[in-house]
Amino acid sequence: MHRRMYTVAQLIGGVWGAGGAGGELVVHDPADGRPVSTVPVATADEVGKAVEAARGVAPGWAATDPAERAAALHRAADAVQTAAQELAAAVTAEMGKPLADARGGVEAGVGTLRQYAELAPVRGGRTLLGGAGSIDFMAPQPRGVVAAITPWNDPVAVSCGLLGAALVTGNAVLYKPSERTPATGWLLARALDEVLPPGVLSLLTGGGEVGAALAGGDVDVVAHVGATATGRRIAAAAARTGAKALLENGGSDPLVVDAGVDPVWAAEQAALGAFANAGQICVAVERIYVHRDVAEDFVDALVRRAGALRVGPGRDPGTELGPLVDRRHRDHVHGQVTAAVAGGARLRAGGVLPDGPGAFYPATVVVDCRHEMTLVREETFGPVAPVVVVDSFSEALRCAADSPYGLAATVLTGSMSHAQRAWRELPVGTVKVNAVFGGAPGGAAQPRRGSGQGFGYGPELLDEFTATKAVHIEAPGGGHW
Repeated sequence: MHRRMYTVAQLIGGVWGAGGAGGELVVHDPADGRPVSTVPVATADEVGKAVEAARGVAPGWAATDPAERAAALHRAADAVQTAAQELAAAVTAEMGKPLADARGGVEAGVGTLRQYAELAPVRGGRTLLGGAGSIDFMAPQPRGVVAAITPWNDPVAVSCGLLGAALVTGNAVLYKPSERTPATGWLLARALDEVLPPGVLSLLTGGGEVGAALAGGDVDVVAHVGATATGRRIAAAAARTGAKALLENGGSDPLVVDAGVDPVWAAEQAALGAFANAGQICVAVERIYVHRDVAEDFVDALVRRAGALRVGPGRDPGTELGPLVDRRHRDHVHGQVTAAVAGGARLRAGGVLPDGPGAFYPATVVVDCRHEMTLVREETFGPVAPVVVVDSFSEALRCAADSPYGLAATVLTGSMSHAQRAWRELPVGTVKVNAVFGGAPGGAAQPRRGSGQGFGYGPELLDEFTATKAVHIEAPGGGHW
């Protein structure tokens, strides 16, 4: 595959190449350490100018007919589709995702843009009838200026969700992609800017200091998908400014394997959930509670699946397990695994740092884990499957529920009563029964606890980017119209 060097430019107030006085970042390919992107760093002054420019164009975009905004979003989907190969290549180069998976993320983003283009024009509010001469109605309106701060693990799909929903509802958007995937964000912003009115979308690049300046700026919404610690800082900043904070943050999602299920099938689901995208998925399987009756066969099958994964650079055809995003993150993953082994857990697969360049880490299965271990309790975000053996479904549910996070959970069971208990009792935003991934198009999620607040994805995300105005109208003089 042809490899290129990306030179990222910022978009501020409709002008490409603006800003960047804060210096430059360099992004390296996690497969071999080769530099792939050079990126300008926005200063706080440049962030302020971008916010001011967005304020200037926001009223005009808000006043644009909903059907016209929807048509623009359809054109944006077309533009992203045209740039799909280039976007997928950039994702693979910057964060290591296997190319086929990167293409899937771009396709998901295109589908999301089209979904919001279809849904937005038909939204409306409630109407309440009072007396004979009065009426109340609820009118959705754009919030104004949205700061969208997006992650590196699935950069196109997530960005299309936040940007599409915010734009089609009439908001001006300041887009800050992760400093680990800035060229991907730049290519996406270029595609969208081609079909949007000038200034409606701005692109600001750089590290956490740029995101902090945005979160503390004169914006109406800060929408963030990423780490819990960052989300909490954003929530604190929003509390000071009065902005709305829309957050999908970290998770430590459990997988419950009930007695009586096929252990080989359950292991395939566990491997998919724990090892896809090298475990770098918000709703990855982070901890497994397996019933003692099926535990031995389940673990044996999971170990076989971990050992069979084809490891290599994401750009190589056939790669199933690419590198982690960088060596700093690999140190975090390996540190949790090492601490668990020191605490009495055993490695059944992986868990050893490989020789050679890049940030590769093997698919790892850790058994004899205890629920209180950091590897089980905290987010790992790597290709690691910690296994805790339980003696009952009730014990599994109790452990699964005991977490500072509340993103998602999966239960594999042949019992309808156990499935009913699971979705009712687990304090998470999404419960999946008998499949670690999937769901209907348009499905929504509302994380809880340390995993965030507000809806991410689905039709409900359109509501998050609008403010509802209650209007009461009476006939003059108390009479009839």
